[in-house]
Amino acid sequence: SPLPQAAGMSEVGKGTLSTHVLNTASGLPAAGLGVRLAQLQEPGLQWMELAHRHTDADGRCQPFLAPGQAKAGTYKLHFETAEYWQGLGHTSFYPFVEVVFIITDPAQKLHVPLLISPYSYTTYRGS
Repeated sequence: SPLPQAAGMSEVGKGTLSTHVLNTASGLPAAGLGVRLAQLQEPGLQWMELAHRHTDADGRCQPFLAPGQAKAGTYKLHFETAEYWQGLGHTSFYPFVEVVFIITDPAQKLHVPLLISPYSYTTYRGS
């Protein structure tokens, strides 16, 4: 009977997590920027790193959570902005940017874009 297996599958969804980083000072994608994904672990509230990627020429990287890998919980994307700006010959007011968010429905496709300049950043929940 497929019912017990289906019940076990309910904790894990088909959702994915992606990001896109745009350099708003140049209007161009931020290529080669390091991004780490971590999940908050209970108990003890320790962060466990799940993935480390670098953005491609379009400012994107492979999805962080493959379909079936997403679970409900608290996550953070850690963007290594200082190294990116140093590579362009700029200093940055923000040495890194961390975006913390909650996945409530593991079946959803989540997109968390980041817009950066040396002195500001913006993020939002995309689609």
